[in-house]
Amino acid sequence: MPEINPTSTSIKKILPLILATAIFMQMLDSTILNTSLPSIAKDLQESPLNMQNAIISYVLTLAVFMPASGFLADRFGTKKIFIISLIFFSAGSLFCALSQNLTQLVISRVVQGVGGSLMTPVGKLALIKTFDKNELLKAMNFAVVPALIGPVLGPLVGGYMVDYFSWHWIFLINIPIGIIGIILGLKYMPNYKSDSVDFDLKGFLIFAAASLLLSISLELFADIQNITPVLLVFILGFLFLYYYYRHAKRGKNPIFPLSLFQVRTFRVGIIGNLATRLGISSIPLLLPLMIQIAYKQSAVTSGWMVAPMAITAMFGKSYVIKILNKYGYRKTLMVNTLVIGTLICCLAIPDIHTSLYWFIPIITVLGFFNSIQFTSMNTISIADLRNFQTSSGNSLLSVNQQLAIGFGIAFGLIILKVFENSSFINNEVHNAFRYTFLTVGILTIFSAFIFRRLHISDGKNLKSQE
Repeated sequence: MPEINPTSTSIKKILPLILATAIFMQMLDSTILNTSLPSIAKDLQESPLNMQNAIISYVLTLAVFMPASGFLADRFGTKKIFIISLIFFSAGSLFCALSQNLTQLVISRVVQGVGGSLMTPVGKLALIKTFDKNELLKAMNFAVVPALIGPVLGPLVGGYMVDYFSWHWIFLINIPIGIIGIILGLKYMPNYKSDSVDFDLKGFLIFAAASLLLSISLELFADIQNITPVLLVFILGFLFLYYYYRHAKRGKNPIFPLSLFQVRTFRVGIIGNLATRLGISSIPLLLPLMIQIAYKQSAVTSGWMVAPMAITAMFGKSYVIKILNKYGYRKTLMVNTLVIGTLICCLAIPDIHTSLYWFIPIITVLGFFNSIQFTSMNTISIADLRNFQTSSGNSLLSVNQQLAIGFGIAFGLIILKVFENSSFINNEVHNAFRYTFLTVGILTIFSAFIFRRLHISDGKNLKSQE
């Protein structure tokens, strides 16, 4: 096959669609699973609140293997790794559909995670290397617009499949999408490589151990009766992070160079991503769970309730460039995060006798502001990275995002279980959900102040034509 010219007009048109296909698969998969957990739990004879292992095992696999994505892309080429990742993800989806118990489902989700750990970051890396900085915001924004169809279809398709067919089809739907991604990748994906690549195996293992220990500790925090061993695992995770810091300080070519954190926009973007997603990430799981468990509604109903968030997120993508060009990254991110936190707190207002329609305006507006938030955080993080920092910086940003999602899901479920076991809610599960939304919303509000560290002029090099 002839070598692809990454600067050609056709590649610049198709490449965002290729990245959108990868993100689409991940988002469709995760949102389908959220509304289908109670049905899967019933079939596998598990409690719905214990099914988070099926979600978090996938997220942890992403976090563990994503650090290697930059190296593998540089060593073997973005095209090869992207196609291999799609094959892994599609195969994992098939294994999920064939699972007979929770253990098999978790293992199959790990296979999916191996593919997903390379799929999106390698696609993003190809996009970053292809487009100039002043084209990147528009390209990245365009890449995410088609992918937002995933969350729209996910809850609805998942709900209907569970209610009228079987939950197995929520995984089988990934296979034709994966085939489309492979065909597009073979024809249009540029094959960027680096001649001098040295993999930091020791650093990779240390960082992977730290990510796993911290994530496992968050999982185990829900078991309040055994708090001592959980704290030990949590502390051990931070010790591994410190060990990695010492290793990166001495190493010649660490997998994540410490010089990345000397770039202020990258540093603020990483911290802001982690803190903000810690609050936001639990909502797509908690809301469908509340509608099904507390309100006793079907998976289809919970799917329709979540769908407006994704529809308005697509609508928000058409405004994000105008907003950033007018107000800048600093003001946009601070105000936007405050609005998101307030909206999450509003989910705690309705009691069990309030109509479900009360939630629709909140979810609708929340989707719009989430769209602005994610595009802004993703682009400002890579705004000032130099060419030699792109691979490692993009990998670390992807790891950080997935860890934040995993932490957010675990954090939301931990808070929910704490309130469920509290005496003042009078054994009313709906009140436990209300206090959880309030706690998560307040946390998100506080995370807005992280973006004060940005300068007014930050992100001007990303400014593009509307």
